[in-house]
This record gives sequence, structure tokens and C-alpha cells, in this order.
Amino acid sequence: MYQKPKGTRDILPDTIYKWQYIEDVAKNQANKFGYEEIRIPTFEHTELFLRSVGESSDIVNKEIYTFKDKGGRSLSLRPEGTAGVVRAFIENGLVNEMLPQKYFYFVNNFRYENPQAGRFREHTQFGAETFGIDTPFGELEVIDLAKSILNKIGINSLILHINSIGCSNCKPNFNKALKEFADKNASKFCEDCQRRAKTNPMRMLDCKNEKCQELLTLAPKLEDFLCEDCKNHFQKVLQLLEQNNISFIIDKNLVRGLDYYTKTVFEFVCEDALGTGKKLTACGGGRYDNLVEELGGKRVSCVGFGMGLDRIVMSLPETKKPKIDVYFANAGSLGAESVYAIAKNLREKGLKVVCNLIDRSFKSHFKYAEKINAKYICFVGEEEQKTKVYSLKDLESGTETKVNEKDIEKFLKGE
Repeated sequence: MYQKPKGTRDILPDTIYKWQYIEDVAKNQANKFGYEEIRIPTFEHTELFLRSVGESSDIVNKEIYTFKDKGGRSLSLRPEGTAGVVRAFIENGLVNEMLPQKYFYFVNNFRYENPQAGRFREHTQFGAETFGIDTPFGELEVIDLAKSILNKIGINSLILHINSIGCSNCKPNFNKALKEFADKNASKFCEDCQRRAKTNPMRMLDCKNEKCQELLTLAPKLEDFLCEDCKNHFQKVLQLLEQNNISFIIDKNLVRGLDYYTKTVFEFVCEDALGTGKKLTACGGGRYDNLVEELGGKRVSCVGFGMGLDRIVMSLPETKKPKIDVYFANAGSLGAESVYAIAKNLREKGLKVVCNLIDRSFKSHFKYAEKINAKYICFVGEEEQKTKVYSLKDLESGTETKVNEKDIEKFLKGE
């Protein structure tokens, strides 16, 4: 028997409705903010991710799925969505159209990492990207959009963590100072931090090793190296968040795991995921003003976020599976033609209807109606076919109601 690869999962009908609900909420909220949907390939040329995500990042060093096609070209499964969207923005000439432009997308991403709660090697992400807003209002809008989606879904125990990591003018100075500190204390840091100190020292701040974090309290502070422009930009972002009643925590160690970020980075953290008391990052993003230019376009300011839907589904408050309006329990082929005609008409009127198409016992009709989450069950025999009067039984209350065929639609709609 074949089994699914490690780190993947099957999403079955008993839970898919949760995914559909979240996707509908995300899409509707994005539309309200003026975002349009974009769809991008599952794989790209490997160089795209090397240049955007960064050769020193853990994603490229440890997690990216790379292969050569029959033409010898190096391709990689998409580890995140932003790089592909930016590539599409440039390649399709959108970079030359009127700004700002705002896009959202649903993508499956692939990363070779240890599977754990809410984290898979193939995971689903909702993302949003804004091109052309260089002011702090860009951060305000994407943060507001992300928060509105999470709140609309019903996830309210959220804390916004936010930080500024500087720009190309001030980041090099901090990286230099942090590297000097790391070199002096190299033996005390973990292997990952020792490697990061040589390639991208700022990534050390994201280390989860407690000893490393304790040691970093003595290291140079990022905020001391920010240029005036970055300081002013960040303060304005915080001011706008306060004015719009979006609470936050300034997290001085927050740097995110992708090299393209500049200035503002943020995460929404669920403080009590699944009622376990454990923290779970539901969403993360930030500003990336250099990426379009680095990938071959003109300079365009950008800001966006990604939201891991696998984790959102796990954190989703208890929701009920949508109801089938009525299940017609006809006895096999007996009455199937007339019942199917009724069902077809009701479906065209917007109702969810299932009719029996196989031989089934009386008892199993009730079991099946329960399985498909039907609100009403309607047994159909010779008498019902003759009189065109049907008995609809409410499966929750047990109440039965006689309804003429022509009135079934109104009855099910509560009219």
C-alpha cells in the first residue's frame, strides 16, 4: 500500500469545509481592500530564490527542493510566494502600469524541514503584496488586512510583534558590529549562529537556542544602528497603528527568515494556540523596497505578508460543517427518476440536495443522512410519488412536516 510522503497530509471532506471557510474570508477581506488575485507557477528557476530569499537563509541552505529538468535547467519548488509574485510583476509588464498595485494569492509552498504541529513540508499559504506605497501607510494597510482576516475567522488572541531591521544604508553597519561580537564569542554560539555570523549576522537574532539568546543580550543593539530615515519611518508606522487601535509589541529580536526585508517586519502571534498555552505564529511579513530592482525591474517600494493556513485551521474556533438542506431517501431505483428531477430543480434554486442512488436499508438511510450532515430527510415511496406530498423530517428536532412538491423550495428556505 502506498503512503503519502513525510511532511504532507490529506485534507479530507470532514475538515475541508474549514479550509474553504478561511479561504472565503481571506478572499472577501482582500477584495474589500482592493486586492486582486494572482496565480503563479509551483516551480521557478532556482536563481530566483537564491537572489530573493537569499543564499545565506535557512530556506536556501537547508529547506529548498531543487531538481534539474530534462534540459538540465535548475528548478526549485516554490518555498514562499513573494519572489514569484515579484517575478510575475516584472515579467508581465505590471511594473510599468499605474501604482499602487495590490495582489493576493493562495499557494502551496514546499520546504524540507522537520514536520511538527502546524508545519508541513508542503504547506498552504495566503499572501498579499502591495507595490508602490513607500510611506508607512503601506505597513498600516497590510497589517490591518491581516488582522481583519484573522479576527473575521474568529482568532482574536493575537499579539502583533513588530520591529525595524533598517535599510541598505544602516544594516551593513549593524551586521559588521554583530559579526565582530560573534567572532569574539564564537565558541559560545551554536553551529547555526557561527555559520550565520559569517554569511548574515542579523539572522543570529532569530536563533531559538536559549544560550545564544542569553549571549545576544550583550551584543550590539539593532536600534542603535538605524539611520534617521528608518527611525522616523518606524515611529510613523507605530503612530498609525495606535491611531487605528491596533495594539503591538516592539520585538527587538524579530528579523524574519528572508533576506529581502527592509525596514519594517512583523508577525501576528497567537498567544494560546489550540488552548495549549503555546505560542504560534499565524502570519508574518514586512517591507521589501529593494526586491523589484534586484530582480531586474525598476525601484518600486513593496510591503506584504504571508499567512500559513495549516496553522490557522489548527487555531480555528470550533465551527460546524455546512448542512445539506435535504436528503431524499428513495428506495434504490424506485422513485429515483422523479426524485432526481426534484433535486435538480432545488439545486438550481441554490439549495444543497442529495438523493439516494443505490439500494439501501431503512436504517442506513439515517446513518447516511447523519454522515453527510443533512438537515432534513425525506423518505420517498409509491404513495409520495402519487400524491406529490412529501414528509420532511428535521434530524435535530425530530419534527416531521408534510409539504407539497411545489412548496418544498419555500419550506427549505424558511419562506
